[in-house]
Amino acid sequence: MLRALLVATLCFISSRAASGQELSVLHIKVVVVDAERKATPVPRHRLLVSDNPTSAPPREIVTALDGTANVRLRPGNYTVESDQPVVFHGRVYQWTQMVDIVAGRDAVLELTADNAEVEPATVAPSAAPLETDPAFLLPQWQDSVVALWTPRTHASGFLIDAKGLIATNQRVIGTTTSVEVQLSPDVKVAASVLAADPVRDVAVLWIDPRVVASSRPVPLGCAEAATPPVVDGQKLFAIGAPLREQKGITSGTVSRVEPHAILSDFWLTSGSAGGPVFTAGGSVVGITSIVDDKNESRRGASRVVRIDQACDIVASAEKKMKDAAPPDGTHLPVEPARPFPVSALKDAAERRAGSLSPYQMSSSDFDVAFITPVLISGAQHQAEQARGRDRWGGPRPPNAEPAVVRPLMDFGNWSEYVADVPPVLLIRVTPRLVEGFWTTVARGAARTQGVALPPIKHFRSGFSWMRVLCGDTEVTPIHPFKLEQRVSESDAIYEGLYVFEPGALGPHCGPVKLVLYSEKEPTKGDTRLVDPKILQQIWQDFAPYRDP
Repeated sequence: MLRALLVATLCFISSRAASGQELSVLHIKVVVVDAERKATPVPRHRLLVSDNPTSAPPREIVTALDGTANVRLRPGNYTVESDQPVVFHGRVYQWTQMVDIVAGRDAVLELTADNAEVEPATVAPSAAPLETDPAFLLPQWQDSVVALWTPRTHASGFLIDAKGLIATNQRVIGTTTSVEVQLSPDVKVAASVLAADPVRDVAVLWIDPRVVASSRPVPLGCAEAATPPVVDGQKLFAIGAPLREQKGITSGTVSRVEPHAILSDFWLTSGSAGGPVFTAGGSVVGITSIVDDKNESRRGASRVVRIDQACDIVASAEKKMKDAAPPDGTHLPVEPARPFPVSALKDAAERRAGSLSPYQMSSSDFDVAFITPVLISGAQHQAEQARGRDRWGGPRPPNAEPAVVRPLMDFGNWSEYVADVPPVLLIRVTPRLVEGFWTTVARGAARTQGVALPPIKHFRSGFSWMRVLCGDTEVTPIHPFKLEQRVSESDAIYEGLYVFEPGALGPHCGPVKLVLYSEKEPTKGDTRLVDPKILQQIWQDFAPYRDP
């Protein structure tokens, strides 16, 4: 009896000690190789994790879209095995691996073709091939999809040739000849527009092929006799690079098939248009575009350019490559990855005691405003207070007066970009309103007759481009945006909205000069020196970001 009690006590103590042991993390990654021997993540693969010797039922874990899974385990020996086999390119893969978990140390287990049990696919005919799983599309092609920046729009595109050819649709880039291609958060390069067809709604860009050497081109199938058939009601999948978000996949159902396009109910996030569209089996069938018909747009319809429409444009682009200068592969500035601390924005805005006006200067043709995240966030806070909310988490005081919603909140076609309060410096260049000489004379003549007319002003000239010099060094902007302001139904005038890194301008530069060019005189620059007090204010606003 005493012995039994002693054994029970020891077991209890042992179990309590085991339960108190520090957990470690087992990082698992499951990959197979494609026909080109490139590693391909296996998404949604179900694994069973059992301890040795077995003391409980196996734990079930499922890999994410990137083929990874993490599980917290106590120290010991474990068996990790596939619950179901994976069928990929005519072969069946399944894994059974043992791993030791040591207290206080994470472990890594890679399940690859080298440590898998591999058999011909005929052995397991009931298993669905991995390449027919829509979840497989994103990890397979996300590195091939890129973000596109033009002065007026953000869009998506995708690599179609290892020579550096990028396909997109023409509507989203318009007639611009200046396009920047962002392949990852830290890699962006310039692209030239080799071919653009507004009728077929296809454009082909060219970038330095060295920056896409590790990416897999999406095969268009132009050499094949026929493109994959698409029918009403079929499920399709689109990949895009949304504005300031990670690349993602969305599904849609075909509502109508036309000779040159497909209509579906894709709900595309901002900046996703221009990406590839696949069937569930992985065949590319089109390029996402935008709908011109406002009625269709209100119903959530999306237009997909049929992929066969791109083949002639690609052939034309390939011919132009022979005589065109090779693209420059120099890496361009990108947005900082680290966001501006919200608490720092709140403190900085409150220190300004309600004054959120941009730092300003002028030239003969333009008004220039320097805008920091402190000003943008503060203006957003004022706007939300006016609606009875507090964006920083606090309640609105009962006696708070409605805040003034300033023009600082209106950035036209780039309002969504600015709304995220990116940690960058914005320089906004706005054409000045002036009254013509003869208009002033006419108003003076009318006044002598007892008629008082208000000033009749017009924009002196639209903005064309700008150079910024820190000392004697020209600073390359992250984005040279343009804002479109409608003057009438048929006419528009453009402002500049240049985006710079947070430390681009400051007292360290010495003199800072802006060289402003108008649409009226695009080759004649107007040079203006920035007041050192403005530079000091900008530098102070970014202090919490530099020293978090």
